[in-house]
Amino acid sequence: MTGLHFFSPRAVLGHACALWVALLVLLLGASASADARDRAKRMYDRLVGVPPNEAQLADMVARIGPAPTHAQLFDAAMVAVGSRDFYNVALVNFVTPWTNVDQTVFADLNDYTATVIGMIRDGISFDQVLTADLVYVAAPGVVPTSYQHTSNQHYVEIQSLGVDLSSPSQLVGVPQSTLPGSQITANDAAGVVTTRAAAEAFFSAGTNRRMWRFTAMNYLCRDMEALKDTSRPADRIRQDVNRSPGGDSEIFHTQCVGCHSGMDPLAGAYAYFEWDAGQQRMIHTPEQVQGKYAINTGVFPGGHLTVDNSWRNLWRSGQNAALGWSGFEPGNGLGPKSLGTEVAHSRAFAECQVQKVFEHVCFRPPQSDPDADEIRAIASEFERDGTYDLRQVFADVAIYCTEGE
Repeated sequence: MTGLHFFSPRAVLGHACALWVALLVLLLGASASADARDRAKRMYDRLVGVPPNEAQLADMVARIGPAPTHAQLFDAAMVAVGSRDFYNVALVNFVTPWTNVDQTVFADLNDYTATVIGMIRDGISFDQVLTADLVYVAAPGVVPTSYQHTSNQHYVEIQSLGVDLSSPSQLVGVPQSTLPGSQITANDAAGVVTTRAAAEAFFSAGTNRRMWRFTAMNYLCRDMEALKDTSRPADRIRQDVNRSPGGDSEIFHTQCVGCHSGMDPLAGAYAYFEWDAGQQRMIHTPEQVQGKYAINTGVFPGGHLTVDNSWRNLWRSGQNAALGWSGFEPGNGLGPKSLGTEVAHSRAFAECQVQKVFEHVCFRPPQSDPDADEIRAIASEFERDGTYDLRQVFADVAIYCTEGE
């Protein structure tokens, strides 16, 4: 009989199995695609702080694929790291608290913040953040007001006009020493330490100890209480520190000496720097110690007298040796540039940058041994071959923090 087809039970079962397999493959593929899309969105949200557009999301999903390796996830994360909002939103919020005493994000864009953002964007080795003769400014013609040593207007306009900080044609790096009216040479420039914003925040008033304190907080992730070590010699503690506060010398030996014995020898690096509140600018006087270093010298005339910009790291011994100071650095020098090298080549510097990124991207501090292990592993990668590329740190942290969510 023609036109009729008869199927055996085995054939019917075979066709059914094939259909189920095809359906299962389809469902698994849809599930993998959904997982990839969800992971991409979570990574982007963590890194940037705003949702991705469809094109960005599709690009990340395509890079992740159905069974992603770390390299594929890394490539996807770098899509977010390359976005405009990563620089104009996420990094502005990330860096701004480093630039002011109150550590608030509610402050205007400034040359410190812009320089860190530019260095990250351009993949400049981040161990130069405390040493480079570099500052980032708007390209000529992008904003009405050019860089000024006596005003932050240039950066207020960059922010208010929405200049694209991710664009190398709009935000450009130039040597600090070549800015019109600069008082520093290439040998004096010390990255963000010698920016106008840092000077206003940390060289103003006081006796320049504040600059060291905030350098330690921002780049070693330790405030003075954590660095306190009463075992260090007191011979470099300045004359303005009372050796018998309240008439009790024991207070000095059990408390004051713990911070000052290490801090004062380091803060000597800034002896030629001052913030002039009248001119609203940083002042640098080569070979001339600023008058603030002679404030209250009569408190203890036998204390250390600052005569130049030399510094010495007494915390290479004692409990703070655990910060991992580099054996390739001498542990002493002249001026903030050499001190920046000392800080940036410590193991604590590398782990601190990763920890800050971790807290920013994961929305929490590290809380477990796996967290601590991951921070150490990413810090080692950060240091490897001297690359210090902070973009990679953001990507690696985002992968870790969205794993298993």
